[in-house]
Amino acid sequence: MNVLLVGIGGALGSIARAAPAGVTPYATMAVNLAGCLVIGVLAGLVASHRLVLAPGMRAFVFVGVLGGFTTFSSFGLDTFTLAHGGRAGAAAANVAIQVAAGLAILAAGYAVAARVQ
Repeated sequence: MNVLLVGIGGALGSIARAAPAGVTPYATMAVNLAGCLVIGVLAGLVASHRLVLAPGMRAFVFVGVLGGFTTFSSFGLDTFTLAHGGRAGAAAANVAIQVAAGLAILAAGYAVAARVQ
């Protein structure tokens, strides 16, 4: 994977991510849903061989641009890939663990930091 391409793509995705901030209280949701649409369309085109991306370009777009824009799209694609591959239990576990554990760890970090003086 070309780290430089990922870095450049990540910077571009992060800049695009910052644009809707403050526009709506639902900016994060809008970005996450837009990222899911884009990664779904691109993954479908690649899977159907209607879009061919060299490995460096795949890393630039999927890991860099979309990763910088929203990692939620990667989470969605991973979950979809598991389910689409016949691993519904693993897909459900992926959602449950990441959402539940993520929120629990966030709350724990917040609680610890709020108590530190």
